[in-house]
Amino acid sequence: MTQAARPVLAEIGGHEDGAARLARQAMFVALGIAGLTLAAQVQVPVPPSPVPVNLGTFAVLGIGAAYGPRLGLVTILGYMGLGALGADIFASSTAENNGLGYMMGASGGYLLGYVLATVLLGALARRGWDRSAGWMALAMLLGNVAIYVPGLLWLHHVVAAGAFDPAKYASVWDQTLAWGVTPYLIGDALKLGLAALLLPAAWKLVGSART
Repeated sequence: MTQAARPVLAEIGGHEDGAARLARQAMFVALGIAGLTLAAQVQVPVPPSPVPVNLGTFAVLGIGAAYGPRLGLVTILGYMGLGALGADIFASSTAENNGLGYMMGASGGYLLGYVLATVLLGALARRGWDRSAGWMALAMLLGNVAIYVPGLLWLHHVVAAGAFDPAKYASVWDQTLAWGVTPYLIGDALKLGLAALLLPAAWKLVGSART
């Protein structure tokens, strides 16, 4: 098997065909959506950062790596679809602020980044990047970039469209970075390190499946 087609964790032990294979994949999709929903609600204070760590991005990147690009994409799109229908499943959504209205708000670009990052991590896992701490750390870093780029571009648009506060910030980009990057750096670094340890450790537990 070539390096570009290595199995991912969700495929270990799965030798079913036809309906059984579809049932197994459906189970993983359901579990993934449930995991994303629960992770989005978990917040852990990390002083001195003023913003608590949210496990949503960790779950997104972890599912991408564990599921691979195709199953990961189906899972994240299923999660987004439920959110678009009004399910209160996002990190800061509420009974009043949900659905497409929430998704088109300040967090909309980050949600798009979730989709891109899931596919990216899945593709990198196919190349075996999830089997060593160093490569997994780099994969997580690239995944965070995939989340931040559309997230910041959209947030910049939102700030420029009416949320800019010239009394506090020197420019629209200063406010965008202050709102969308700076408070999250500590938490993202911790999640990057955690994933860099957990995914390779999971592969060690199923070492006989290495290729």
